[in-house]
Amino acid sequence: MMVRSVWLFVFPLLVTSIRWIYRWRNPKCKGTLPPGSMGLPLLGETLSLLVTAKSIDIHPFFKERMSRYGPLFKTSLAGRSIVISADPDFNSFLFQQEGKLVEVWYMDSFAKLLRQDTTAASGYVHKYLRHLVLNHFGVETLKHRLLPQLERAINQRLQEWVKQPEVQLKDQTAAMIFEFTAKHMLSYEPEKSSDTIALNLSNFLEGLMAFPIRVPGTAFYRCKKRQQKVIQVISKLVEERMNSGEGERISKTDFLDQIVEDMRTESFLTKEFATHVLFGIFLASFETVSSTIALAIKYLSDHPSLLQQLTEEHEQILNKKRRDCNPGLEDGLEWEDYKSMHFTNNVINESLRLANVAPGILRRVIKDIHVNGYIIPQGWAIMVVPAALQLNPEAFEDPLTFNPSRWRNIGSNATAKNFMAFGGGNRTCAGAEFSKVLMAIFLHVLVTKYRWKKMKGGDVVRAPTLGFANGFTISVLEKEP
Repeated sequence: MMVRSVWLFVFPLLVTSIRWIYRWRNPKCKGTLPPGSMGLPLLGETLSLLVTAKSIDIHPFFKERMSRYGPLFKTSLAGRSIVISADPDFNSFLFQQEGKLVEVWYMDSFAKLLRQDTTAASGYVHKYLRHLVLNHFGVETLKHRLLPQLERAINQRLQEWVKQPEVQLKDQTAAMIFEFTAKHMLSYEPEKSSDTIALNLSNFLEGLMAFPIRVPGTAFYRCKKRQQKVIQVISKLVEERMNSGEGERISKTDFLDQIVEDMRTESFLTKEFATHVLFGIFLASFETVSSTIALAIKYLSDHPSLLQQLTEEHEQILNKKRRDCNPGLEDGLEWEDYKSMHFTNNVINESLRLANVAPGILRRVIKDIHVNGYIIPQGWAIMVVPAALQLNPEAFEDPLTFNPSRWRNIGSNATAKNFMAFGGGNRTCAGAEFSKVLMAIFLHVLVTKYRWKKMKGGDVVRAPTLGFANGFTISVLEKEP
């Protein structure tokens, strides 16, 4: 009797579980979904993506599935149904469909952390933010104001590094970039806490693929705590600026001043919106740059001949300036000097190509998409994987080799669909030129005034974001005159 009672309870539960698992593995679709596996219920295939890979190559999660299913495949990550795309033609089409078939989207963890409802700007709001960034960090501002300030700030930071026995390169570079952007966006002079804020931002990407569950010990919980520390600082600065009178404003060219001024006429500009947008810009402004600089220094350390070629280019720039300037008069870099850094630009592009800092560019499907006989349903997400394109041997010969000279002969047609270090389509990063200028000036100051010695670490890993398994420390010394 008891066995029968237990069976009457267990049987419906078993049937329900089987039906649930079947539906999980076979999602509803009006046609045929791309091939792939949805993995385990709820977990999906998230754990496979989080496995640390000790290589600069495409993360095994993507590489193995691309080999098995092709450039388009379905999966489930962090509780979300996703189609992964390594198809350059489809990606190009996708980025042209912003607002028609897809919209910008973050993983659910990021949506909660970054308040997607306030930061995933579209239409007019996106245009406003893009204009704001270009106005303060675009080419014209770089030419006439930021270039000499960048050179001074970088030299000051390197002077500090000389005084230290060794420097954790990525973390210290992130702190330098944060300090500069914070000063020019908020007129904020970071105190001793600046490195801590930069570190909190730098470690924030750990939660990219995390489940959005706020439980102590989880990656999402740690990211939320880090975010709160930074948000508190930014929110306080925004509030202080909002409460200050116009005559008390620090600078008419200040990024935050412009936002506060525009709050009078733009209804979407609230304190919360401004705070989270500034947080997002800080995050975007240095994560790619600090990782790419660290990777470039690693490769230059490993290839002395390339370092010599880079140094010679910058010495030639200085020699030309000495000939053109009045004797005894020191003159900083100008825009024409930056534009003449051809090999430097190749080094930066090659470092960006190999770095692939973010594992993917995300879009959410707002209308069923038909592609290659498959359907990607409304409500699903699509992840474009830059590494699959930028490490593609059909686009880049011997793709895992650091070879800046390859950029001499690469045409725009090849890079248009296979190089997306700063995103794609209308959402291409507005601060891309600023980031490249910062990297170029950093390399210029470093190779002309200083020399460095690799101390320890430097082993590249992907988990799935780019990192260094045991850090990467260097010792910096001034060059003798």
